Amino acid sequence: MNTQELTAKEYLSQAYHIDRRINSKLEQVQSLRDLSTKAVATLSDVPPSKETRNIHRMEDVIVKMMDLESEINTDLNALVDLKHEIVTIIKCVEAPDLQTILELRYLCFKTWEEISVELHLDIRWVHRLHNRALNEVDAIRHLKP
Repeated sequence: MNTQELTAKEYLSQAYHIDRRINSKLEQVQSLRDLSTKAVATLSDVPPSKETRNIHRMEDVIVKMMDLESEINTDLNALVDLKHEIVTIIKCVEAPDLQTILELRYLCFKTWEEISVELHLDIRWVHRLHNRALNEVDAIRHLKP
């Protein structure tokens, strides 16, 4: 799907989804790292016939870790580029309070409650301002080629 076809909310939410994917992959890498340290610990206690099988298993774990780390780096680059693009669009929104709500929600990934508390605004008012901001973002995105 072309990014022009996305709604403002879908477009801005892409960064959050990439961030979640990165965090998931980081957890997977940590899990593999834990698994590899367990494999190392068992090598000395295992008879020689099983030792080579454990070494190959450990190699597989290390290769998977490296692949995931490469994917994480690719995702991080995409996230940085997307956040830069989002910042550029948010800066085009005229009202500073609307910019702040968009930044807190889509760049800092804060909840509505956190935004409401931070800005000292009623949560319903934050939602109304958010809707106004999304309308502006839609207009801005449709003006840009």
